[in-house]
Amino acid sequence: MKIQSIRTNSFSGTASSKSWLDKIHENTKNSADMNDTIVVPRTIFKGYLGIMAGTTFMTLGGLLNGKKHPKASKFLTASGLLTSLYGTWAFVRPFIIKDAPGVSK
Repeated sequence: MKIQSIRTNSFSGTASSKSWLDKIHENTKNSADMNDTIVVPRTIFKGYLGIMAGTTFMTLGGLLNGKKHPKASKFLTASGLLTSLYGTWAFVRPFIIKDAPGVSK
């Protein structure tokens, strides 16, 4: 089989041509899908950060081992517990208290 011609598409357009993002938007079935965003209440985001930071503090407190650095280990463990507790409260609060400030409606 002989190849008689190869067609290529060039995307190097001029200022008056459409951008490649506009071409993608035209070919999608629902162009709104390209711009959809998820609204996350600020308190839930604070909850994620609190839980992740608390886990990190707890891990660092465990790695320091109570024998070599007992004060730092206890401090990091206690701060990890408190931060995780706050993160849990911030994450759960919008589901418990529906009219709390900062809850997206």
